[in-house]
Amino acid sequence: MKRIYLAFAAIFISAMAFAQGTLTGTVVDGELGGPLPGASVVVKGTSNGTSTDFDGNFTLEVNQNSGTLIVSYIGFIKKQVEFTSTGNLGTIELLPDAQELGEVVVIGSGIIDLEEDRSTPIAVTTIKRDEIQAVSAGNVEFPEVMKNVPSVYVSNQTGFGDSQMFLRGFDQTNTAFLLNGQPINGMEDGRMYWSNWAGMADIANAVQVQRGLGSSKLAISSVGGTVNIVSKATEKREGGFGRFMVGNDSFFKTTASYDSGINENGWGFSVMLDHWQGQRKFAEGTKGQGQNYFFSVGKLIGDHNFNFLVFGAPQWHMQRWSQPLEVVEAKRKYNQHWGFDEGELESERTNFYHKPVMNLNWDWNISDKLDLSTVLYASWGRGGGTGPRGNSALRLPDYPVAGGIDGQIDYAATRARNAQVGIGGDYGAPNGAGYIRRASMNNHQWYGMVSNFSHDLNDNLSFNVGADFRFYTGDHFRQVADFYGLSGWSNDRPDDRVVTESFSINPWKTLTTFADEDERINYDYSEDINYQGMFGQVEYAEEAFSVFFQGAISNQSYQREDRFATDINGNQTTQTSDKANKFGYNVKSGGAYNFDEKNTVYANAGFYSRQPFLDNIFSGTAELADPEVENEEITGLEIGYKFNTYDFQFTIDLYRTEWANRFIANGNTIIDIATDAEVDINREQTDVTQLHQGVELTARWRAAQGLIIGAYTSIGDWVYSGSTPYRTRDFRDNTYFTNAQIDDYTDQNGNPLPANFFDGNVNLDGVEISNAPQFAMGLNADYDFANGFEVGLDVNHFSNLYEFNDVADVVAEGNSYETSKLDAYTLFDMTAAYTFDFGTNKMELRTNVYNLFNHAYLNQTDAFGVFYGNGRTFNASVTYRF
Repeated sequence: MKRIYLAFAAIFISAMAFAQGTLTGTVVDGELGGPLPGASVVVKGTSNGTSTDFDGNFTLEVNQNSGTLIVSYIGFIKKQVEFTSTGNLGTIELLPDAQELGEVVVIGSGIIDLEEDRSTPIAVTTIKRDEIQAVSAGNVEFPEVMKNVPSVYVSNQTGFGDSQMFLRGFDQTNTAFLLNGQPINGMEDGRMYWSNWAGMADIANAVQVQRGLGSSKLAISSVGGTVNIVSKATEKREGGFGRFMVGNDSFFKTTASYDSGINENGWGFSVMLDHWQGQRKFAEGTKGQGQNYFFSVGKLIGDHNFNFLVFGAPQWHMQRWSQPLEVVEAKRKYNQHWGFDEGELESERTNFYHKPVMNLNWDWNISDKLDLSTVLYASWGRGGGTGPRGNSALRLPDYPVAGGIDGQIDYAATRARNAQVGIGGDYGAPNGAGYIRRASMNNHQWYGMVSNFSHDLNDNLSFNVGADFRFYTGDHFRQVADFYGLSGWSNDRPDDRVVTESFSINPWKTLTTFADEDERINYDYSEDINYQGMFGQVEYAEEAFSVFFQGAISNQSYQREDRFATDINGNQTTQTSDKANKFGYNVKSGGAYNFDEKNTVYANAGFYSRQPFLDNIFSGTAELADPEVENEEITGLEIGYKFNTYDFQFTIDLYRTEWANRFIANGNTIIDIATDAEVDINREQTDVTQLHQGVELTARWRAAQGLIIGAYTSIGDWVYSGSTPYRTRDFRDNTYFTNAQIDDYTDQNGNPLPANFFDGNVNLDGVEISNAPQFAMGLNADYDFANGFEVGLDVNHFSNLYEFNDVADVVAEGNSYETSKLDAYTLFDMTAAYTFDFGTNKMELRTNVYNLFNHAYLNQTDAFGVFYGNGRTFNASVTYRF
């Protein structure tokens, strides 16, 4: 019997010895091709595992001939790799996970308020670098990378950089945009000019869209939400890429990028250079050209991480503004602003700008429980937009289409007329005032600092406190861009000086060369804004639940200097306003309960007292507005539920935002009957309340290996509430009209104005908010084939989209007013790519087609007309990664 036991033991030991073996392999980034050091490799169902070395290699002893390995890395999708024998498994590629930021944020981690930094959830969507690069690096607007986020709407993509983005029905002035924690909305009016950020798609590591209250602790204009753009910094490992792209209408773009990686002394740098140009975006007369540059240098010193970066996107692009509906229905690509001047295509409406941005990040890991993060930043914006001044330009004969559309600008005839004028600017001269192209300059200097100190008091309780300082000066004036043969321009300065110097609209030259004070026309003033803010947050979090409280206070001062003011004798002088100060604050609180690791419910509430924009503080001169514009008041409430597993995520959010005490100003044009001249006006509403409420659903399903399907739906109910007083400003002298002047003016079509057109009180209750669809739904799918092929499809449907409404429309129709609804529309976008080995590196071929079926649709209106969406556009690129 003993011999039998020994025989069985020998057989068992032999079998075990036979089954034991070694598995080896290399884990790499399937997108960029570099190794992933520290990746986890574990035999499924066991605790037997290892980690990859610096080069992504691993060696694992196993006691079985077959099984499955689970390979994972922070920020990447887990992968199951089957083995049927021991030995070398070769290269294992992991793809970035668009739902995980992971180690994307390597600088400013304490400044950038990401959803992951707080246990209490918010309504959020994160887009990672691979998706950004795939769909928005080219002849497409950067905001369109967010088009599959519920309640996000992108419209007015008529020129390179002219798009607008809406979030929960709020426009860009009321959505906070942050770059590495730095506010980038315009300080004076809150606007976003995407042409200034044309290279963002090439340097963005991630974009996180926080809808509603969000997690930002700053006292910023996040009424609709907060968009955090996280740029690349000094990369941890060496590598780079070169890309060449072409697109419709002679578009091409070249990009080169290199990262040195962090060396043994803690130094590293990254650089990216880019050039793009296109004959037009889609509509005629929308030619554009620009460059992008990015440089970053980092240094690790013990517990300190320093990173300095500079980024800029000098560009110029011709613009297409809104058009009368009957015009674009007759000629879809029509644009009235352009022509050929001395053989070169030129537009009287051209945007040109150069805005270098610099910031220095310092992260100090004081201890396991203490961190300090600080960013110092500066930007210098130079440039503006051109437009006509004087008599209208002469035009070629009408297009041969219905409606008698005005033709292109006839620059030759316009120059010939100017030759008869000599010195322009006198509207009463026999040959008129002549025609020039002026440039409205918006130069600024902006410096700031954001600092945040965080302390984990124990495993459950944490707090942080910080400061936010901003110092801004904006210079606004007009200069001559082209005289078209005139020898000078007169009657456009308080001192009656004749201006004879013109200035280039090249964005590189504009950075240092622009008109001195004695060569400026029409207006010349500066505005200063100083901002000081403090913020803090306390959060208590356990495994089952979390609660937080957050607050911020701020003081903002405003001052204006008008250099085209006149004294009592009519002589030019400089007038400086009194300094106005506005105090603001916000408070937010919320909590969450985790039923288990898959199911979470949460609720957040907040109140903002937000200072008005500078443009609303002054009356159009260095005088403060009377009556004074008060703070706006925003109250927000949201509740949500999240279900999350590896293969499936589902979220539902319900929200209610009341925006009270709003100030709204809408520009328009009327006709002076006595002179038959156009008069620009501004209608101001001083106590507007909006109510935005709705529900958002998102789902993401990893249906199979390589196949990800996403879907969203957003249903909104956005209306004005109550009534508001209104008044109308005359831009000629910044005074206000009275209704007694009604008979002296008509609208642009010659029709009489309503008796109470200029001032009064109007009931807006129940009028729908315009220019963003109140119902949207989308489906997107992406499939990565095992052989390197990838295909993706986006389908987006929009409806309940209302046209622009002005107080004048409501006044004209009284209480029976109903907002007109634009037609619903559906768009299809497609992407396809093939990635293959090119020596020891990677090559990618990719093509994108937007509006695949060339659908014609209206996506926005304003007081002057409609915006037609772009038809079918495309790009194709080849990228070499090393």
